Amino acid sequence: MSYQAYIDTIRTKTGLTPDDFKALAQEKGLLNPGVKTGEIVAWLKEDYGLGQGHAMAIVLWFREENTPKLSLDERIDNFFNSSRSNWRDTYDQLMKNLEKFGGDVTADPTDTYISLLKGSKKFAVLGLTADRMDIGIKLKGVEPGGRFELAGSWNSMVTHRVRITAPNQVDAEVLAWLKNAYHAA
Repeated sequence: MSYQAYIDTIRTKTGLTPDDFKALAQEKGLLNPGVKTGEIVAWLKEDYGLGQGHAMAIVLWFREENTPKLSLDERIDNFFNSSRSNWRDTYDQLMKNLEKFGGDVTADPTDTYISLLKGSKKFAVLGLTADRMDIGIKLKGVEPGGRFELAGSWNSMVTHRVRITAPNQVDAEVLAWLKNAYHAA
């Protein structure tokens, strides 16, 4: 079930929106510093008959509402503010190359990886550690070849991956695979 489906079900069941729950939680002091998630979940279960998953969706909404919204540049900077910082120049050069594919290439970082998008369609992901950049691409029905292998359980959103251990390994072969994935998206 998607996050939005949880919110829709809660609204149908209770007649309340997340904003309504926020106001009620504030009245009860449940949004004050130091209040544990379990206290909020118990309140939502007891007073509104929500299950664990639905209650956690409301708690997540509270957290997202109170978290400052960062720009894309700030999110990317945060992604590289750690042991992954040594890959920043490689990432920046890769993005310059990807922009040549078309003006609709964007990046969408999470805490653990960066999605590469053509418009709203994901065509690749970047997973980084201090020692390696894994590039996963989405190319259904294409046999692995060259340095690319099947993604397997590494990331279910992509079909193939290549393991990069040095910046110069982001070469013509890697860019060709990325370009094929971009055009297939």
